[in-house]
Amino acid sequence: MFLKTAEDIKAFIENDKQLMFMLSQVRRLDLPDSWICAGILRARIWDCQSGFRNRTPVHDADVIYFDPQHIDYDFEQKLQQDLLKRVPGVNWEVKNEARMHVHTPLAEPYTSTTDAISKFPETATAIGARLNSSDKVILMVPQGISDLIHMIVRPTPFFAKSEDRLTVYRKRIKDKNWQKKWPSLQIKGIKTCI
Repeated sequence: MFLKTAEDIKAFIENDKQLMFMLSQVRRLDLPDSWICAGILRARIWDCQSGFRNRTPVHDADVIYFDPQHIDYDFEQKLQQDLLKRVPGVNWEVKNEARMHVHTPLAEPYTSTTDAISKFPETATAIGARLNSSDKVILMVPQGISDLIHMIVRPTPFFAKSEDRLTVYRKRIKDKNWQKKWPSLQIKGIKTCI
C-alpha cells in the first residue's frame, strides 16, 4: 500500500492500533492545541512507502501543545511521566511550543503549534496528528505531504533561508543517517541553500 493523499495518511494512521492508542492517550491530557508530531509519524509513513513489514524503531514520540499562559518545564515532565504510565515503553517528549523557540536558531516566539511545526528543520518532519471527538485523525501538514510521501528530505523554507539554520539541518541529516534505514530517501539542501 502506497500513500498518495492526506486521506490515505489519515486512514493509514487510523489502521495503526499503537498510534491510535497513543493519540487517544494524548487527547486524554486535554492540552490546548496538542498533537503527536514529527519522527514517529514520518517513520511509519516512510516504512509504508518503502514496503517495510516491520516498523523502524524511533527514538521518541513527540507531543506538542501551545499554552503561553502556563509555561512550566516541570509540568511538561509530569505529562511525560503520565504518558509513560499509560503507554509504557515509549520515550515521550512533551513540549509546550510557547517556549520552544529558544531551541531553534534565530526563531521568534511561535504563535501556535502550526507555526512551530512549519518551522521544523525538514519538510517531511513537519507533520502532526490528533484525534477529533469521533476518533477520526486530523492531520496538520503546514509544508504539505509531497516530500513526505515521495521520501524527499529537504529543509523547510524557514531553515532554508539562513546559513546558520542550514548548518543545523545538515548536522541533523548527518547525525540521523536516515538513508541507512530508508535507502530510497532523496536528501536535498546539503551542499547549498535551496
